[in-house]
Amino acid sequence: MNTAKSFELSKHIVLDAYKRVKSNKGGAGVDGVDFVKFEENLKGNLYKIWNRMSSGSYIPPAVRIVEIPKVTGGVRKLGIPTISDRIAQMVAKIYFEPLVAPYFHQDSYGYRPNKSALDAVGKTRQRCWKYNWVIDLDIKGFFDNLDHELVMRAVRKHTDSQWIQLYIERWLKAPAQMQDGTIITREKGTPQGGVISPLISNLFLHYGFDKWMERNYPENPFERYADDAVVHCKTKEEAQKLKEAIATRLLECGLELHAGKTKIAYCKDDDRPGKSKINSFDFLGYTFRARKVKARGGRYFTGFNPAISNSSAKAIRKRIKGWKFHRWTDKSISELAQICRRVIQGWINYYGKYYKSEIYSVLQYLDGKLLQWTKSKYKRLKGSTVKASELLLKIAKSNPYLFPHWQRTIKTIRR
Repeated sequence: MNTAKSFELSKHIVLDAYKRVKSNKGGAGVDGVDFVKFEENLKGNLYKIWNRMSSGSYIPPAVRIVEIPKVTGGVRKLGIPTISDRIAQMVAKIYFEPLVAPYFHQDSYGYRPNKSALDAVGKTRQRCWKYNWVIDLDIKGFFDNLDHELVMRAVRKHTDSQWIQLYIERWLKAPAQMQDGTIITREKGTPQGGVISPLISNLFLHYGFDKWMERNYPENPFERYADDAVVHCKTKEEAQKLKEAIATRLLECGLELHAGKTKIAYCKDDDRPGKSKINSFDFLGYTFRARKVKARGGRYFTGFNPAISNSSAKAIRKRIKGWKFHRWTDKSISELAQICRRVIQGWINYYGKYYKSEIYSVLQYLDGKLLQWTKSKYKRLKGSTVKASELLLKIAKSNPYLFPHWQRTIKTIRR
């Protein structure tokens, strides 16, 4: 019997892909299979993925579409592949990413090893001090509108592997199952949420934007994180012309700038006396605008700097409100801290990198919720905010590291 496979894939890579997918967690796809159910026959399920991918017979199932409300309004459609399909996509990513990653632009920061959103924010901050104007780009429905033929042209440029080409094309064309059960065929786009999608989108914009900018506008640096990008210019006139050129370029690639969200902003500070209607912009959860800064000698000046954006602060408060601490009167405060400590530390690590006082100001909202919990748990304090705050302050002073933000907000608990 001939047991030869059409494609050579390592079983060890399939196992590695499973471990990576599991570490990222995530829910079930259209088949309803979660990790618990998948692992009931782990060896058999992994063998099935390897066998089908190796033989060329693997067909991706439909992607489950979930609508996630945006803080700014509207919804984001997130595509959730099945666990088996996420593993198959990870196998392809493990093989394909090393072939394309070395070619990516140094100012492409999204979903890349050893690069982060904070790196992009930091570089943007530095360049805003050197360049007076910024084009804040917003691509309309980026993930839903990727041109499949242009994607495959880029894929074929970097690999002659038939199985990688075959399966990426199949993933691009995999149908979507909407929340009402309707199956939608896909003529363009890639699911936002797929394992292979970030790599595909980076590859697309590498040629659609990054290389084009490098070739045609080398004097205008940019930072890009997936489809979110800003471009730096010396003058407003330069920014206006470049914005139009970028819009034309994206249309050539089947994409469109969002007219209402793409804007030109002036990086106003003490050294820039000019005027503009737009003196700020948001990028990766931060708002860049003029802020008072204390120099080393104690002198204050106005600099153009990032701090947590209003939409990010709103999202944090919404998350805190959703914890509904005041209902958890059966738990101790240590148990509450255990539930949310890692999330809070994550917020501080990210939004506390620049102008950290702003994130701590937002986290005072959490102290208010803890105060409500204190009044609900201890009935004798129900009618006394002063006594409840005194008790919470006493707890905070005795264990200031219980909640990561307490080291900065402990003095405000009594307010």
